[in-house]
Parts: sequence; C-alpha cells; structure tokens
Amino acid sequence: MLKTLVAFASLIVPLAIPVMAQESQGAHIRVAIDLVQLNVAVIDGKGHYVTGLRPQDFIIAEDGISEHIATFGEGNESPRAILNVTPPGGKVATGESDPGRLTASQLSSLAGGANVFVLFDTSNYMYRGFVFAQDAIADFLRSLAGADKVAFYSYSRDLSRGSLLSADRDEVLRGVRTTVAGDDAALYNCLLLTVQDASHVTGRKIVVVFSNGPDNASVVPPEEVAELAQSTGTTIYMVSTEQAHLEPISNAVFERMTAATGGKVYFAKTWKEEQDAFSSIRDDLAHLYSLSYYPEPNPNRGWRSIRVRLASGHGKYHIRTRDGYRLRNFEFSTEDASPTASTAAPASAPR
Repeated sequence: MLKTLVAFASLIVPLAIPVMAQESQGAHIRVAIDLVQLNVAVIDGKGHYVTGLRPQDFIIAEDGISEHIATFGEGNESPRAILNVTPPGGKVATGESDPGRLTASQLSSLAGGANVFVLFDTSNYMYRGFVFAQDAIADFLRSLAGADKVAFYSYSRDLSRGSLLSADRDEVLRGVRTTVAGDDAALYNCLLLTVQDASHVTGRKIVVVFSNGPDNASVVPPEEVAELAQSTGTTIYMVSTEQAHLEPISNAVFERMTAATGGKVYFAKTWKEEQDAFSSIRDDLAHLYSLSYYPEPNPNRGWRSIRVRLASGHGKYHIRTRDGYRLRNFEFSTEDASPTASTAAPASAPR
C-alpha cells in the first residue's frame, strides 16, 4: 500500500474520501476533503424556532466571500446533498473522467450523523445533588432520539471516558451510573480533551457539559477550548448550577464559550431547573439546521470569519451559529483505511 503523507489544513473536520487511482499498481489514493459544517438555530422575535426554511433561504459568507451550500438538513433529518460537488484541490486520476467529484450519496454521508458527547462534573463540588444530576443526565440520554451516537465522559482533576461514542444507549447509561465523586475540578483541561475526541468524527458534533462549580485545577485557558471547538465545528452547551456563582467570572466565561460555538448556557438553581435545561437542549438540537460548504479560494491562512444570514423577504430573525474557525494542520496517511483514524487531531493544545 502506498504510504504517502499529506499535510493539509482542517477547516472543521478533515474528511477522507477514497478515490481509486494508479490501478495498475494496486494503490488507493485517498483525497483530503475540507468540509465546513455549521449547526444553525433560527429564532424569531418571540423566542420561537423558525422551521421549514430551505437551502436558498440561507446566505453564507466566509471572510466576505460568498459560499455555496453543499449539504442541508433540518432538525433530526439526515442532511442531503444539494448538488454534486468538486472540492477544492480534488485530484483527477489517470483513466478517470472526474474522480475528484463527490456524488450526492458520498457528500451526504460526510455531513450526516449526530454525535453527542456528555461531560459530567464529578468533582468535590458535586457532593450534594450527585444522584439528582445523574438522573437528569440519564433522562437526557434516553431522550436523544435524533443522535446517532452518544458518549459519556466525566471529570474532576482528570478526564474519565466512561463510555466511548456508541449507538448502544444501555452501554452509555451504565457509564453514567458507575461514576463516583472526585476531587478538584479541571473543567477546561477535560473539555479540551473531549473536543479533541469529537474532532475525530464526521457529521454534527455536540458537547453537553454539566458543571456544578468553577474550574480550580486547569492549566488550559477557556479561550483555547473555545477556539478549538470553533475550528473543529463542535457546538458546546453547558448546564451550570448555582455553585458556579462562587466564582462570578465563570458565568461570563461559560456564556462566551457557548456563544462562540453556536451553543447556549443554562444556569439551574434547582434539580427541576436542571431537568428543564436538558429538555431545552434536546429541543434545540431537534430544531437546528445543518449546513455545510466547501470554502471558495481564500488566501487567509489564519482565523476566518463566518457570517450566516437569511435572504431578503424574511423577518428579523436571530441566527445562532459559530462565527469562524482557524486553519489547523493535520497529517494524513493513505495507508489507513479508517477516516476517523487517519484524521486524528493533534493531542497538544491548540496554538
């Protein structure tokens, strides 16, 4: 098997599409594809979700450059390809008319699937209300009908991967029930690792954090976590209890981090409000529009801004999504046949 290492920049998730090439030598060349995927919420003036919009209702610009929507989906439906797309840099192999061109089914498979990572605070802030929080998370996981796969992680000073990404809900629930309370809270360290895990998969990526207090043990600043989530297309939701008010600055940090990724933060004072917050997150996920596009040529190799708006003729709606991303470098080997393995993000913190 040909062992070609290709360095490339990831926009949201570097996606590998196998393309047959050099047939006489038995080699399979895999082409790196950069697909930017957005989770978009559209809210009217009364706070209600706007449904029934079509691809042509959305206008996307990256650094002011108009983009063409490649896939589109609403709520829990699988995203569908809008048209066959030739990604930038697609290579034409000998003997093939247009192997760099993706079919509708290939494109839909790249953007399809919803992956939800739940990150549960098991630090010493959780000694009171631990069981109630477990119940709220378990109910939330059972109700995620629109998610294809779910993972359950917990954290105190270190990250514990209680259940890796799986379609088996019973397996994930067992992970919830086996958690125990720990010591200090290193939220940002563990959230960074969770976002890195999410960056290895294709499709929609959602991280839902339950935090019962401020971070008192991390070495990673929250700004780095937010930037990595933006650059990998990972939406962060947070449910925070009143214990977070022990450090008021945490409230502002949680709000900035979730807003930057297109998510939301909920501050719950009671067990009932915790349940309501998880219900609201589930409702939000069921009403998100999923849009993706291949960026038009752009010389900017740093931070790229994204703006999504509705075409003229629509009311003044509020649109919530991530506002940009930073190009990130990855290595990719043609020897590996697994897209998730071949597109692993660096283990180090983002620079």
